[in-house]
Amino acid sequence: LALFFRSVRAKEKAGKEPLLSTSLFRNRTSNLGLVTQNTQWLMLMGTSFVVSAYLQVVRGYNAIQTGVIFTAATLGILVSSLAAERLAKRRAQRTLILAGFVVTIAGIATLLLLVTGSPTAWAFAPGLLLIGLGLGVMLTPSVNLVQSSFSEGQQGEISGLSRSVSNLGSTLGTAIAGTILVAGITVTPERSYGLAMAVLGVVGLVGLVAAVMLPSQLRAARFRT
Repeated sequence: LALFFRSVRAKEKAGKEPLLSTSLFRNRTSNLGLVTQNTQWLMLMGTSFVVSAYLQVVRGYNAIQTGVIFTAATLGILVSSLAAERLAKRRAQRTLILAGFVVTIAGIATLLLLVTGSPTAWAFAPGLLLIGLGLGVMLTPSVNLVQSSFSEGQQGEISGLSRSVSNLGSTLGTAIAGTILVAGITVTPERSYGLAMAVLGVVGLVGLVAAVMLPSQLRAARFRT
């Protein structure tokens, strides 16, 4: 990334057209929005990886059983995504992003508390449902926030940057969680999975702080998917 930005700056100074303009990073609102996007996808993919691995490695469920348990998270994302346009018209984008992080972090906490004390598969449902609802509520507002910070002429560039940041979050989520699981930091495998989820919760707090720092008054943006 450092070499990439160095190359971009060199092209700009030479009067050439770079792949990505550094002016995109001079907008504070957009930068904070990109942080929320990155952490959202990090939590989404990290949680999917950790929980599915835990279900199959520790609990001994097969792929179909694991998929059925994950229906709770899928249902949460589906419900909140279907309501995204209606919510965007009634609530400020900042409010939706804040609410999404709070609900998602609460979902991770619920998952850790219930799964630890119960052997049943139903213990996963409440936490996964909350995680799905929280992520579904804030994914679209974050994209709206970032893209509405720039003019129509820059939509191509900011759209590409937005997607790249989201993909980076997905990659980091799996990489960080996977590293914790194989590093042998804790004594038992169960604690390793718990630690990985706790780290994802901390990442959620980082995203929550970024959301709190967003301007309270944001200009309206048209709904994007």
